Amino acid sequence: MSARLFAIFILILLVRNTSFGANPAPTQRGASKYEKQIKPLLSRYCYGCHNDKKHKGDLSLESFADIAAILKEPKRWELVMHHVQTREMPPEDKPQPSDAERHLLVSWIQKEVFQCDCDKPDPGRVTVRRLNRAEYNNTIRDLVGVDFNPAEDFPADDSGYGFDNIGDSLSLSPILLEKYFKAAQKILDTAILKQPDTNGPVRRFQAERFSRSNNQARDQKNGIMGLFREVTIFTNMTIAVEGDYTIRTRAYGEQAGPELPKMDVSLNDKSIAVFKVSALQEEPSIYRTRLHLQPGEYKISVAYLNNFRDPKEEPGKNDRNLYVDFVDVVGPAGPPQYPESHLRIFPKPITAQTDKRAYAGEIIGRFVDQAYRRPATKDEIKRLLQFYSLGMKNGEHFEGSVQLALQAVLVSPGFLFRGEFQPQPNDSSEIHRIDDFALASRLSYFLWSSMPDKKLFAEAKNHTLQKNLVSEVERMLKDPKADALSENFCGQWLQLRHLRQAAPDSDEFPSFDESLRVAMEDETQLFFASILKEDRSVLDFLAADYTFLNQRLASHYQIKGVTGENFQRVHLEGSERGGLLSQASILTLTSNPNRTSPVKRGKWILENLLGTAPPPPPPDIPPLDDKKGPTVSTSLRQRLEEHRKNPACASCHARMDPIGFALENFDAIGSWRTMDGKFPVDASGEFATGEKIDGVGALRKFLLEKRRDEFVRCLAEKMLTYALGRGLEVYDRCAVDEIVARMARNEFRFSSLILAITESQPFQFRRGEKFSTTDYGAANSK
Repeated sequence: MSARLFAIFILILLVRNTSFGANPAPTQRGASKYEKQIKPLLSRYCYGCHNDKKHKGDLSLESFADIAAILKEPKRWELVMHHVQTREMPPEDKPQPSDAERHLLVSWIQKEVFQCDCDKPDPGRVTVRRLNRAEYNNTIRDLVGVDFNPAEDFPADDSGYGFDNIGDSLSLSPILLEKYFKAAQKILDTAILKQPDTNGPVRRFQAERFSRSNNQARDQKNGIMGLFREVTIFTNMTIAVEGDYTIRTRAYGEQAGPELPKMDVSLNDKSIAVFKVSALQEEPSIYRTRLHLQPGEYKISVAYLNNFRDPKEEPGKNDRNLYVDFVDVVGPAGPPQYPESHLRIFPKPITAQTDKRAYAGEIIGRFVDQAYRRPATKDEIKRLLQFYSLGMKNGEHFEGSVQLALQAVLVSPGFLFRGEFQPQPNDSSEIHRIDDFALASRLSYFLWSSMPDKKLFAEAKNHTLQKNLVSEVERMLKDPKADALSENFCGQWLQLRHLRQAAPDSDEFPSFDESLRVAMEDETQLFFASILKEDRSVLDFLAADYTFLNQRLASHYQIKGVTGENFQRVHLEGSERGGLLSQASILTLTSNPNRTSPVKRGKWILENLLGTAPPPPPPDIPPLDDKKGPTVSTSLRQRLEEHRKNPACASCHARMDPIGFALENFDAIGSWRTMDGKFPVDASGEFATGEKIDGVGALRKFLLEKRRDEFVRCLAEKMLTYALGRGLEVYDRCAVDEIVARMARNEFRFSSLILAITESQPFQFRRGEKFSTTDYGAANSK
């Protein structure tokens, strides 16, 4: 890698970690109100538990002496506001504030702590970030036309805020940089056919049947001719028709000494090509040469030119040899046959009249437009043409020389990082709309986890994307590439990826196997995709009366009438199942290996469906007794109730346990049950607010009727986080409020969520910054 390219990488890494913005300043009126009205409320209803001594829930409100201290921890006060709004706090057995007092506290937090100006909202700033592994694979697929997951052996992507596309979490390690260079060559070696075969009949001559020019040593390994000294082998052939032919020689070498084995291919004792054979026995290569032949008799010969042996070296390193498998003569025929990936890069054949350098510039420019997701600049193409010139100077053919330039593109920041050209504002807080090409990229990586297609590029180029945004989003959601939203958003929002590491105890659950695990994950992915593709209400995630089953999973659910390995839509009328809560994938990944975990299940729902994750457990809390069997005298529920008597645990368990208990009719792999060992299942629960539920049906009803707004807001926040590639801040509340309001006006349909996000202030705009992170030395060259 050049020093300049390395410097660019370092610059990006430095800039992307630069922090902008500051905590808002308190208003005089807000500070006065805190002292006179808010602090007395906190003292009356909150300080009894959340003081510096008791510190319940890992929170001391007493420690916030003034509003300036509060403004330093807005996330804490967002949680306080939520608990007051939902009446989870104060606990039922404590004095309760009136509705007016709750409203006073909530409205003060919204106005003074978050200081959201919804008339002029702050859209925030998205960190320049590299493509994650899924985005890299999909982008290569759509850019080059090869689909073999080149990022499969890249280091795992780090996650932030629950997703692996978060800019602040996507670091660039030296080993990943090395992988990028290797992948770029492998991708283009696969895509570009540098010496294509002619399209014609093939005559194969096995090397073991060749004649020898002398009696020097030879050997055969499984029919492959071994040449251990400067040996020449040859055979005759007859050419009956004039035309273009390809001679293909399959060979590999045993390496030793300072050089690779050299193989000469001759026709009528005249050398037509000399190859350095780098291939090894595990993966022999085809070496090609093309020529025009007249009718007649020909002698084709293969010679080993540079034998080497060093008896001082250890075996395996002391003897250079060449092995030849066969020689093909292909032709005569018409034009060469190229794969689609090659024609995507080289759409026109080269003729005697072709201006190769101009054609190379045309190819490189078109490739950069797509790879950088914006128009290439003249200086960028000029610099990349230097790689082409270097290749031609060193004897590379045209395709190989162009490949050098394209490899440079695939390891450049413009490809690997998602950056956005932007104006240089006078103030770092200046807000501006992102350009059409940046918007096209935001859309495509949000919905497809890949680069924009030709239609999106055309809309951006014609400056019509803003006008046609709704129709473009609708088109993109119908495209098969939108399956990436199901796989990548759904898989991380619901933590489905964790299912692949789940290991239920084989003694307790002998029916669990890999086919059941796969079926569990497929059910949830198909369920999510149906809500997306059918544009159903997002409330169906909680209450849908259908799912997708194959015979294996239907048998697990004790549902009859489903046969075969293929999944089919199954209606669930009269069943306890419905929505996400009763799907085996969720129930399994929220269980322990040998038993259910009401705590994990409750925590999962609070965190992923309601957006109110409880704090981590206090240190030094003893684990729950997991003993099972006939000698156990208490049920799991009784042991949990004993556990929550610890004052340090009670407040969080009061929120989690009633939810988790409601799912106790499902065992640790999602099967229905009425007994837990020798104890009857008790699926009842009571919240701190006094509300009671009993079973999954009651839980589903409770979430829909009492916590619907929290669920919708949680989903909107998760989806906006995924769409932006950054965590949400307090100034995003205005955008989330508007997204939720639009969903409510449109029956909570999935498309209303997507459209509201793509038209939102954070998605369409960005705050300025003092340093450009997307120039890459090119912006001034237009």
